[in-house]
Amino acid sequence: MIEIIDLKKAFKTKTGTVEAVKRVAFTAEDGRITGLLGPNGAGKTTTLRMLYTLMTPDSGSVRVDGVDVAADPTAVRRNLGVLPDARGVYKRLTARENIQYFGRLHGLDEATIAARIDTLAKTLQMTDFLDRRTEGFSQGQRTKTAIARALVHDPKNVILDEPTNGLDVMTTRGLRGFLQRLRGEGRCVIFSSHIMQEVAALCDRIVVIARGEVQAIGTPDELRALTGESDLEEVFVRLAGLDQEAAA
Repeated sequence: MIEIIDLKKAFKTKTGTVEAVKRVAFTAEDGRITGLLGPNGAGKTTTLRMLYTLMTPDSGSVRVDGVDVAADPTAVRRNLGVLPDARGVYKRLTARENIQYFGRLHGLDEATIAARIDTLAKTLQMTDFLDRRTEGFSQGQRTKTAIARALVHDPKNVILDEPTNGLDVMTTRGLRGFLQRLRGEGRCVIFSSHIMQEVAALCDRIVVIARGEVQAIGTPDELRALTGESDLEEVFVRLAGLDQEAAA
């Protein structure tokens, strides 16, 4: 389980201070997919970066399976599998070598790494390009490699930042099935997107973020009831305040 408690983060710029995350709080439970839904620039990625220890919050806290991120970031990293917004696969290495490298960083023995790669390659349908160098990979192949790399140590908690960006229809369908499998295994999954249809198709609970703040939390049906809208796209537009911005 992941608990995010009143996170705040601001950045200094040449023209002043920008509050990227003003006050974000929610809980993501095990065996559930929790969706972070918001427009570009809403604060989703900054929130996730604080969650997986890449950034330090100005205030607030994060707990992963009861462990405070600030108190023991190394323990938290062991329990997280992260697909960041920048995929960052090593182009000179094959997909297999990319995954092996991260397995070794997590202290896994070679037999365990090999078994995990075999399982992930079959699940993610990577066997046809597993031993090719990643230079020249399609967006979908890079994303699959990055996901396998993030999960090689078999983490209980999985964080995915815009995982379907740039993917074709069939790859997106396959990824949906994979995320549903992770949920079925009892893992805690956080899935960030700005596409309402993707979040609605996958997520048990949705956290709507706009302008650095949580605007609403609930199931798709609860958010429909909250806004009085039946169309999920309209639900998102209303909750994120995008209709007011357009009118202004």
